[in-house]
Amino acid sequence: MGFLAGKRAVIVGLASNRSIAWGIAQALRAQGAELAFNYQSEKLQGRVEKMAAELDSDIVLPMDVSDDAQIDSFCGGIAKRWDGFDILIHSVAYAPADQLEGRYLDAVNREGFRIAHDISSYSFAALAKAARPLLADRQASLLTLTYLGAIRAMPSYNVMGLAKASLEANTRFMAYDLGPDGIRVNAISAGPIRTLAASGIKGMRQMLEKVEETAPLKRNVTIEDVGNAAAFLSSDLAAGVTGQVLYVDAGYSIVGMELG
Repeated sequence: MGFLAGKRAVIVGLASNRSIAWGIAQALRAQGAELAFNYQSEKLQGRVEKMAAELDSDIVLPMDVSDDAQIDSFCGGIAKRWDGFDILIHSVAYAPADQLEGRYLDAVNREGFRIAHDISSYSFAALAKAARPLLADRQASLLTLTYLGAIRAMPSYNVMGLAKASLEANTRFMAYDLGPDGIRVNAISAGPIRTLAASGIKGMRQMLEKVEETAPLKRNVTIEDVGNAAAFLSSDLAAGVTGQVLYVDAGYSIVGMELG
């Protein structure tokens, strides 16, 4: 029996079996959690339903996190199947492609800035607001995904870095607000992984090579590495951990300089 046996987890943002969300879903299921998923559009519905079925789930509901009405409807749909749930995984990030090219000030504009923050950061709070009744009295865990670009300038990451910085602040404020309710809120800052979402970031191959060369573990991390860390943070084993950003990056973030 796994350490998440008896727990129910909602995973928001699964779109590919190459994604971090898939690694997390597999790890949670391996530890005994029951799973539910959303799909953003009809184009993704069949794909998400197939992946959900591989993990013994038939709860796959529509939701675009940019629409509050859809968030409310999604939570209503979950409530028809479950009387509550214990784990919320937020694996959602987006900025228009033109925001992730070239120099920051050349690329950034008001609409791109708004979209990046709305989808990548505000949606985490919006989901927590809507799901709060379903999380009550369950010692629940909320978890989101961030990146080193939240605290360091990265080539072409541009406005997404600002959105991730907002997301990390969001994590702390949500943890402070929800702590008295027994709800924990944390984030994982994963190293670069060749996922579908990361394919939009220019220079990904060079990033992976640099991390492998520089990181203390001399390798890149995998979706399985992140999934296992997420399972821990989502479990009662991490009952005393909230408001934190856990780096799962083979140690890359601790290195200040490499010589030779």
